[in-house]
Amino acid sequence: MAKQSGLGDALFISGYDLSGDIQAVGNIGGGPAALEFTGINKSAHERKGGKLDGRLQTTTYFNPGEEADAAHAVLSVLPRTDVIASYFRGTTLGGASANIVAKQIGYDGQRGDDGQFTFSVEAQSNTYTLEWGRSLTAGLRTDTTGTNGSSVDFGTGSTDFGLQAYLHVFAFTGTSVTVKLQESSDNGAGDAWADVTGGGFAAATGVTAQRIETARDQTVERYLRVVTTGTFTEAVFAVSVIRNDVEVTY
Repeated sequence: MAKQSGLGDALFISGYDLSGDIQAVGNIGGGPAALEFTGINKSAHERKGGKLDGRLQTTTYFNPGEEADAAHAVLSVLPRTDVIASYFRGTTLGGASANIVAKQIGYDGQRGDDGQFTFSVEAQSNTYTLEWGRSLTAGLRTDTTGTNGSSVDFGTGSTDFGLQAYLHVFAFTGTSVTVKLQESSDNGAGDAWADVTGGGFAAATGVTAQRIETARDQTVERYLRVVTTGTFTEAVFAVSVIRNDVEVTY
C-alpha cells in the first residue's frame, strides 16, 4: 500500500495518548502464517493457517517533556511486561482501529543531518494477533458522570462468534469508573439496550489499559455502544471493539 497521510489519526499505548509525538506509523499487520500442505496428489498449492502474529511499527519524535503523554517518558522505559497499543485511523465514531497486546521491541535513536532526533519502536504481538476493529468512542471521550454513549452500527444481523474489546483510560478523577458494552438489534427502538455478557472492563481508578473477550460462540447484536457507571467527575478514555464474523480462537 502506498504511503498515506496520518493527519487526524491517533496512537495510544497503555493508557497514554502519544499521538502528538508520532512522526509516522509504519508496518501494521498480522495474521496466520501460510503453511504449505500441498500433497503429491494435488495439482496446485494447498495452504493452511499457522502461527498467529502481529506487529505495529512507529517512528517517534524526541520529546523529553514532563507531561504524562510525552513519548520519551513512556517508551524509553522499555518495559518487559506486555503493552497494549491501539491505532485509530481517524477519530470518528465507528472508524477503523488496529489493536495489539505486545512486547515493545527497541527504542533506537536516529539523528538526521538536519539535527532532528527520532526513535524507531516496534510492538510485536504476544498471545494474540493484531486485531482490526472499530472505535466505539470518537477518539478520546470525556465523561463527567455515568453516560450512555452513541451507538455504532456493525452491519445487518447478529454474529455468533463473540467479540474482543480494548480500553485505554488516560485521565481519571474520582473513586472508580466502570466501562462496559451494551447491545441492541435495532438501536434500542424495540429491542432495549442490554449489557453484553462478558463485555465489562474491570473498574478503573487511574491510567490503565485492558483487553477483554467474550465467549467464542456468543451472539453479538448489530448495534453496540459504550456505557460508563461509577463515582467520578472526569474519565477520559477510548474504546475499540472487534466483532468476529468467523470463529476466532487463541
